[in-house]
Amino acid sequence: MTSEACSGSRCAWSGTLRRRVLDEDTAVLIDMAPRPEKGDSYGSTARPSEPGGHQAAACRAGTPANPRIDFVLVWEEDLTLGRQQDNASRGKTDLHRAWRETFLDNLRVAGLHMDQRDVQDEDSAVHYVLLSAPWAVLCYYAEDLRLKLPLQELPNQASNWSAGLLQWLGVPNILLEDVPDVPPEYYSCQFKVSKLSRFLGNDNRDTFFTCTNRHQIVFEILAKTPYGHEKKGLFGVDQLLSQGVFRAAFPLHDGPFTEPLEGLRATGLSQRHVLFRHWAHWRKWYKYQPLDHVRRYFGEKVALYFAWLGFYTCWLLPVAVVGTLVFLVGCFMAFSDIPTQEVCSSTDSFEMCPLCLDCPFWLLSSACAQVQVGRLFDHEGTVFFSSFVALWAVLFLEYWKRKSATLAYRWGCSDFEDIEERPRPQFAASAPMTAPNPITGVDEPYFPSRSRVHRVLAGSVVVAMMVAVVVMCLVSVILYRAIMAILVSRSDNTLLAAWASRIASLTGSVVNLVFILILSKLYVALAHVLTRWEMHRTQTRFEDAFTLKVFIFQFVNFYSSPIYIAFFKGRFVGYPGSYHSLFGVRNEECAAGGCLVELAQELLVIMVGKQVINNVQEILVPKLKGWWQKFRLRSKRKVGASTAAGPAPWEADYELLPCEGLFDEYLEMVLQFGFVTIFVAACPLAPLFALLNNWVEIRLDARKFVCERRRPVAQRAQDVGIWFPILTGITHLAVVSNACLLAFSSDFLPRAYYRWTRAGDLRGFVNFTLARAPPAFAAGQNRTCRYRAFREDDGRYSWIYWHLLAIRLAFVIVFESCP
Repeated sequence: MTSEACSGSRCAWSGTLRRRVLDEDTAVLIDMAPRPEKGDSYGSTARPSEPGGHQAAACRAGTPANPRIDFVLVWEEDLTLGRQQDNASRGKTDLHRAWRETFLDNLRVAGLHMDQRDVQDEDSAVHYVLLSAPWAVLCYYAEDLRLKLPLQELPNQASNWSAGLLQWLGVPNILLEDVPDVPPEYYSCQFKVSKLSRFLGNDNRDTFFTCTNRHQIVFEILAKTPYGHEKKGLFGVDQLLSQGVFRAAFPLHDGPFTEPLEGLRATGLSQRHVLFRHWAHWRKWYKYQPLDHVRRYFGEKVALYFAWLGFYTCWLLPVAVVGTLVFLVGCFMAFSDIPTQEVCSSTDSFEMCPLCLDCPFWLLSSACAQVQVGRLFDHEGTVFFSSFVALWAVLFLEYWKRKSATLAYRWGCSDFEDIEERPRPQFAASAPMTAPNPITGVDEPYFPSRSRVHRVLAGSVVVAMMVAVVVMCLVSVILYRAIMAILVSRSDNTLLAAWASRIASLTGSVVNLVFILILSKLYVALAHVLTRWEMHRTQTRFEDAFTLKVFIFQFVNFYSSPIYIAFFKGRFVGYPGSYHSLFGVRNEECAAGGCLVELAQELLVIMVGKQVINNVQEILVPKLKGWWQKFRLRSKRKVGASTAAGPAPWEADYELLPCEGLFDEYLEMVLQFGFVTIFVAACPLAPLFALLNNWVEIRLDARKFVCERRRPVAQRAQDVGIWFPILTGITHLAVVSNACLLAFSSDFLPRAYYRWTRAGDLRGFVNFTLARAPPAFAAGQNRTCRYRAFREDDGRYSWIYWHLLAIRLAFVIVFESCP
């Protein structure tokens, strides 16, 4: 296996690497003369029993004898399998062992240094391979990856408009905190070995490449190293992890996050502990985030996520305050509103037609409570709040665009996607040809655009099929509501029968939430397969394509039921004697309080329910998984000196959970942004719930990255990617959605029309909105009844309906043009 993987181009590449390094600058690059050993060696390959073996930071200098650890590979071995395995299992185990040995041999060929440590008991063993990159390899790959390294130090240019405003006003700023070890800023450019002398800190090899630089370089080697035929996809550590050949691959954290030894100054704290003390601790929930520290430790991609999340949370504060005030106004108007008082005092004046096939006739006065609840959300303040949110969303995106551009410039990644980003290893291995890069002029793997378009179109068909599955689930929920309403209305319990429609709606919301969570898991796995097949050149484009697929599905999955309630439910019912049906089941009508109340209920169930479930998953599930991982691994350690000294750094980090990236975090927040903006006319409290959730979410995610997860490889990014266009699309959709909600689902326009044409105090408005059942229906039932509609006695739409329709369409046009 080793000779096969190292044959041909691979060995030629290895030889080229070594010749190039020697030709460039032998004296500077290859000399590995011993240097004075630093006091701390956390993350070095020093034995745990040595003094100071794992007390300092993983990024601090090692020695030629004990080089620093840049990456750790882990695999576990069951020592009892040899006695129990059948031929098939034994063959798989042997294949994995051969792949692993070939992979490790090729890493040695690539120039990485290795040291293996084993921890075992009678039944199993855990093997740790500690990888370190020598100076020659670091220089070669730094130039190959076009890493930007510092030329000249600058003062930190971080600024915050709120801090400046409070300082100008002379108001103490409780949000501001002095965080030690502020990272400096630099003029930087792409690294060239021939220009080494011009880069800052070139006289110290131990600190010239930062910890994150070293992680990026070693991970690039791991991602490209083969363990078989590359054209068959047998290369890269990601494939080995998915096949179970290795259990984990990660860089070490920068020391423990717990309190350091007494007497250690703040400036001597590790980067990880600074982040824990000043960012991830729950006491810091109201403080500014130290984004420069986050960027230095986790990279630009993670820092941009937390910058966006903090920016979004701050902007939620004014809209949450206004929404709460609008809701309180609704609480006051629910009891002082004249039409609501008419409903509650109507006694037996309005006998209403049945709401379903077997439902009884009912009195409008029995729905007094529902009408009062509906008034909480449907009043004049809702129009103002919808306009306010539409303007807020547009301003939020514009100001974030400025903030994002400022951070990208300060962090030196404004041209990352155009110049720096390299083709994905999976793309490079599978691309059928090479072609010059139109920007850099360098020959790179190339996949024809026409072929990619064909694959994207084929994938779009699969996405459309999955969307159709979501629509089928929505239809099933609609039928469930209709059938449940019929069954509950037949109950002997008068209270249950009166609330049949509301019970059916509430339980339908819960059923819909279950469908959403199940389908989400299935579709994400399918989207991964489709996106890999489409052959996207860079990791950014790959993630953007995957994100768009998943979001389209999740949008339909989460928003289909609210959209149905907001714009379709109660619209195509017909009238007594001529009701419309779906699959033999009569179409649903809105409850007495109106569809806006049901929409608010649906939003609260989905939005708040999803937030609660996500927070429970992010708090409890990692705790349980982490506890089991620690229990399982610590039971393997032998009792002795190693146990007394505590676990080695690589063992402690392996006990943590793997980092799962930022996709789920972004998706959760963007879906929340949709609930806050698209349907805000129905639920003015949505921004408040979002604000409370996000205050917890920031520190929860920070704690997850700092304390509970293995350290991710630092990744550069230019912006938040395709999430910004998605947010822009949601904002445009929110304007249309809220305009249609106010025009067609709210009583705002009918009330205004009644004020202008009949009575300014709205007396008689309830009778104005109720039509009489056709004479044929009344004769068949031996009684007459009323129903909500603007129709004549024969069932045809009245002239009032057409007047209101024209007013509603005009309102939509005016509302959309305002923001």
